[in-house]
Amino acid sequence: QVQLVESGGGLVQAGGSLRLSCAASGSIFSINAMGWYRQAPGKQRELVARISSGGSTKYVDSVKGRFTISRDNAKSTVYLQMNSLKPEDTAVYYCNVFALGVYWGQGTQVTVSS
Repeated sequence: QVQLVESGGGLVQAGGSLRLSCAASGSIFSINAMGWYRQAPGKQRELVARISSGGSTKYVDSVKGRFTISRDNAKSTVYLQMNSLKPEDTAVYYCNVFALGVYWGQGTQVTVSS
């Protein structure tokens, strides 16, 4: 089992920045890919960014050039640096980990005001 604790969400004006963190505990030896999803009201949950155990990254087109995903394997933590935030980035952001199964964080609200 893997437990995930997210932090870093909040309210920010358009153009601002936030940094999300997700710390994993438990069976961390089995962690492979780590990532972030988001779900806006009335919309489906979508992949925002993912990073493999080897450091390869993938982003949804709408955040390319603005968001950066990274991980610290020593701390079993994945980060999402979000710059140039837009109102359409408003959503609940969920940490996601593949570790002999799929695990989700509790979600953290990101609200971008115009």
